[in-house]
Amino acid sequence: MNEKILIIDDEEDIRLLIQDLLDDEGYQTLVAKDSDEAYEIIRSQHPNLIIQDIWLQGSEHDGLQILKNIKKDMAYIPFIMISGHGTIETAVSAIKQGAYDFIEKPFNSDRLLLMVHRALEKASLKKENLLLKKSRADHIAETAVQIPKNIKPALEKAAKTNSRVFLTGEAGTGKNLSAQYLHENSPRKDHPFMALSCTGKNAEEIEKELFGSVEEGDIRTSLLSLVNGGTLLLDEVLSLPSQTQGKILMLLQENAYCAVGSNQKQSVDIRVISTSSADPQTMLSNQSFRQDLYYRLNVVEIFLPPLRERKQDIVDIIESANKLSFNEQAITALKQYSWPGNMKQLNNMLEYFSIMKGDQEIIDQDEGREEEDNTKSE
Repeated sequence: MNEKILIIDDEEDIRLLIQDLLDDEGYQTLVAKDSDEAYEIIRSQHPNLIIQDIWLQGSEHDGLQILKNIKKDMAYIPFIMISGHGTIETAVSAIKQGAYDFIEKPFNSDRLLLMVHRALEKASLKKENLLLKKSRADHIAETAVQIPKNIKPALEKAAKTNSRVFLTGEAGTGKNLSAQYLHENSPRKDHPFMALSCTGKNAEEIEKELFGSVEEGDIRTSLLSLVNGGTLLLDEVLSLPSQTQGKILMLLQENAYCAVGSNQKQSVDIRVISTSSADPQTMLSNQSFRQDLYYRLNVVEIFLPPLRERKQDIVDIIESANKLSFNEQAITALKQYSWPGNMKQLNNMLEYFSIMKGDQEIIDQDEGREEEDNTKSE
C-alpha cells in the first residue's frame, strides 16, 4: 500500500499502538505529538488520512482546531477523530467540521482498521470523481461546438428539470455528448454521470452491472449505487433484453432496486437519459421493446439531425480545429458531402489531417475529397 497515514496524539503509547497496527496492514505511518509537528508533516508529506486525538496536552491547537485549519485548504484529506473523553456533542462537532468519523478510546483494533479502509476508499472515489468531473467538464466545453446549434435551447431547457430525456438520431450524431451536456447544465452536475451500454450484453451481464449482485458472500457494487444522486445514461436503450426491460421499469416506478441474488430493496435517486439510433416506432410495432417502458423513458424527446443537414455547424466545427487550415474550395466540398458517418467520420477526418498535416499546410479541395472517401470506407 502507498497510503500515508498521520497519527496525532500526545500519548506516545497510543501513537505506537496505532502505528504498529497500521504498519502490520502495510500502510506508511507518520506520527506527531502536537499541532506544530502535525502542520509541518502535513505540509511536507501530504498524508492520505489523519487519525488524531481531540485533546492534545501541551499543544497550541487541539484536534478540532487542526481539523478546521487543514480542511480549509486540504478538504480532500479524511480525518478520524479519537478521544478518551468522548461525548455525543464532541463527535457531532467533529463530523460537522468535516471529520469522516469518530471513535472512542479504548478502541477496538478491527473497528479502527475498518474505519481506516472505508475512509481511504471514500476519499479515493471522491478524488477520482473530482478529476473525472473536471476532465468531463473540460471535454464538454471543448466539444460543445459539435452539438447541433438548433437543439441546444431544448437541451438547456430540459437540463433544468428532472425529466427523463430520450435522445434519438443516426449513429454518430452526438447523442452521448448531448447527454453529458444535459448533465453538466443540470442541478445534478456536482454528482456522477455514468453510462450503461445496452448493446452486446445478455440480460445477466447487464443486470449484474446495473443492479450489482450478491452471490455466496461475493458482493458486486451496483452502477446505480455509484451514480446515486447523479445521471444515468442508458446508451442504445432499445437494445435491452426483454427480461431486463421489466426490471428497469420497476426501478423507474419505485426508485428502488434489488441486487441480483438479493430480495433487499435499495433506494436510489437518479435522473435517466436514454439514447437510440434505431427507430423507436419500429421496435414498438414488432414488440421487441415494451411500450410502458418506452413512455416512461420518453418524457422529453430530442432528435439530433444528421451532419449533412448542419452545413453551418460543419464550418464551425472545422474552424474550431485551430491547428488546421482549409481553403475555401475544400470547405465548400466538405459542406456538400453527405457524411454517412456523421460526427464520428468528421472527427476522424480532422484527426487524420492534424496528424498528417499539422499546422503548416493549407488543406485543399482534392485532399478533403480523398480523405472523405477513406473515412467512408472505414
